[in-house]
Amino acid sequence: MAGRRRWTTEEILDTAAELLRTSDAESFSVRKLAAALGTDSSSLYRHFRTKTELLRALADRILVSAVDGYRPEGDWKQRLTALARRLREAFGTQPQIAAIWGRYASGGHGSRLVMEQVLEALREAGLPDEEIPARYHRLGILIAALISAEAGVTTITPEEREQGLELFRVAVLGADPERFPALAHFARDVRPLGADRGAAFEELIAAQLADIEAAIP
Repeated sequence: MAGRRRWTTEEILDTAAELLRTSDAESFSVRKLAAALGTDSSSLYRHFRTKTELLRALADRILVSAVDGYRPEGDWKQRLTALARRLREAFGTQPQIAAIWGRYASGGHGSRLVMEQVLEALREAGLPDEEIPARYHRLGILIAALISAEAGVTTITPEEREQGLELFRVAVLGADPERFPALAHFARDVRPLGADRGAAFEELIAAQLADIEAAIP
């Protein structure tokens, strides 16, 4: 009788990524993954000890793909902006994994590649060494939060999106001007949080880099 097929780590991650295209981290399970591969859960635990470890590996693989082919060019701000854009683009291909990255982080080879590029650029900027770790941390939180938030918007269904827009219109345009005078004043100009994500991403990254630049001796 033929032995059961042994799946490679990359094949397991490929299948897991495909499952996450139509589900989320909560409904995703090692049992479902094993069923999709035609094996049992125990065989997968030889590769990943926990579901969280597997999800982190998926996020790390995205980080590796984002840095692949990246060539630092320009000054430190241009380098960091280009890297942030690459991360946003890479996770945009699989928004469910972007949400996972924002929640669980990574800690693998991809994470090290990104950290190295950011820390190197901040050192090149001329910041004192003692300030660089804190600046790196704030920039990392901002990028991860923006990408994860955008992922949350892009993964909802068209019906959910339309329902959200309708609720937004009711909440804003229907606001009582006596109780909410500022909201009533700006009602026709305020846009939902899901609008203009790309422009907001660019502006917030630029503002953070400007704040860093202002701290350079």
